[in-house]
Amino acid sequence: MQTAGATERPQDSPSHLDYPDWTIPEILHQASAHFPSHAALRFFGRSMDYRHLQREVDAFARGLLALGLKAGDRVALVLPNAPQFVIAYFGTLQAGGVVVATNPLYTPREFETQFEDAKPTFVVALDLVAERVRGAIGEARLVVTRIREYLPRSLALLQRIAQPGPKMPDGTLSFREILRRGETGDLPAPGSPDELAVLQYTGGTTGTPKAAMLSHRNLVANAMQCQAWLPDYHPGDERVLAVLPFFHVFGMTVAMNLGVLCGGEIDLVPRFSPGQMAKEVRRFQPSFFPGAPALYESVVMDPHAERWNMRSIRYCISGSAPLALTLQERFERLTGGVLVEGYGLTEAAPVTHCNPLRGQRKIGSVGRPFPDTEQRIVDPDDPTRDMPLGEEGELAVRGPQVMLGYYGRPKETQSVLKDGWLLTGDIGVIDEDGFCRIVDRKKDLIIVSGFNVYPREVEEVLLQYPGVREAAVVGVPDERRGQAVRAVLVPDPGTEIDLPKLQAFCREQLAGYKTPRQFELRTELPRSVIGKVLRRELVPQAKEES
Repeated sequence: MQTAGATERPQDSPSHLDYPDWTIPEILHQASAHFPSHAALRFFGRSMDYRHLQREVDAFARGLLALGLKAGDRVALVLPNAPQFVIAYFGTLQAGGVVVATNPLYTPREFETQFEDAKPTFVVALDLVAERVRGAIGEARLVVTRIREYLPRSLALLQRIAQPGPKMPDGTLSFREILRRGETGDLPAPGSPDELAVLQYTGGTTGTPKAAMLSHRNLVANAMQCQAWLPDYHPGDERVLAVLPFFHVFGMTVAMNLGVLCGGEIDLVPRFSPGQMAKEVRRFQPSFFPGAPALYESVVMDPHAERWNMRSIRYCISGSAPLALTLQERFERLTGGVLVEGYGLTEAAPVTHCNPLRGQRKIGSVGRPFPDTEQRIVDPDDPTRDMPLGEEGELAVRGPQVMLGYYGRPKETQSVLKDGWLLTGDIGVIDEDGFCRIVDRKKDLIIVSGFNVYPREVEEVLLQYPGVREAAVVGVPDERRGQAVRAVLVPDPGTEIDLPKLQAFCREQLAGYKTPRQFELRTELPRSVIGKVLRRELVPQAKEES
């Protein structure tokens, strides 16, 4: 069996941690108890300290309970990185509910698909997406909030004048009303760390969207593992730049949960804007900046970056796409901080590997396993058989961050969880120092800027367009996004397809990152002897032409 040796740990990173029996709300309780007057959240210049944050979280929890929330009820959060997400996340968990993290960029069809599976009791949404959400929530109660509710007064007034915002849909509750209902009252006793905390939707290793069940223990453990990976971190003094969206498990764990666990200040960036990233770093002066290669590239490409002081950055962990050596070197030279590549997946809450932030690191690898995390390389066709050291196979991991299973899908759970080992679906190889390199994806999952794209879903939309007889979707390399979506189409005989109109049609049915950026027309698709489309024969040609 190939496992990371305990004697080969990075400097200052232990091989084992002692995990307390905490639920996620306890990490906020600890921060508010030790650092009550320290800034917890920063949003467009307005700060909220930990004492105030805890008060609003408790009020939100009591408000949900007053409205009938029961233990285990799901609360969907359709919110960007804003104070409302943090309050609703910790408040839902404080009340004994389960968070359903939902992408605000979804179309009505995508909302409906997710909510039909999760069956939330409450849906908390930004006013700008409330109408898109409304028709998909079924019997759930809709809670609506506006960005300006937590902006500085001057900005809130300007936004109210310039953008009054849509009218609240009839029958909805306001976020402020939930807080008012919870001003007084009792809070329930903490639940078990092994109870379900979050339903995080993913394509998993089979390409079909499903919800990974992440327990409080999974999430607390992964936040603690991340914290242990940071050498000489300073409790109460760290400043985390939160550009990664919290509705994605990478941002949820490595920016929000870790930030709170450290008692740090979290700078909330609701939307990534390439032209603003360097300015945000300059203004906020973060010490920790987790992200994806596209975020770091936007910083080094800023024309004014060389003139600005960005030396506050000490550590950055990159995920979701391969990190190029040239980008790593340019970013480190510009900021003076350390930028390393890591690895994870939703089913592991999500981080399992990372290059050391101090000491030996290997470019092109995703590093070594986190504390208490084991790794194996197994035969892709027989996961009971370990591959020899240095040979390729499917990466399997085991640790306290590995999910409980897939919600309502026992067969899919059994296919990826084997005696506590999670089959990642990624092909990798482990070297003699315990560093892992991911060499390929076992399945057809496409990852665009850290978001999962499932080819079948895109193909189903393409096939709805008049004149499209067949469609196959593959991922192709993209320097900024990691991958881009490419659609290979077979038109009906004698039909001409207007590709710009087809792309516009896709944008109406799919989130922007799922919409194909490249199209190719063919007379036929390559198929096996049993008629299955051979995607692998489309990808090499797509790479050559991209």
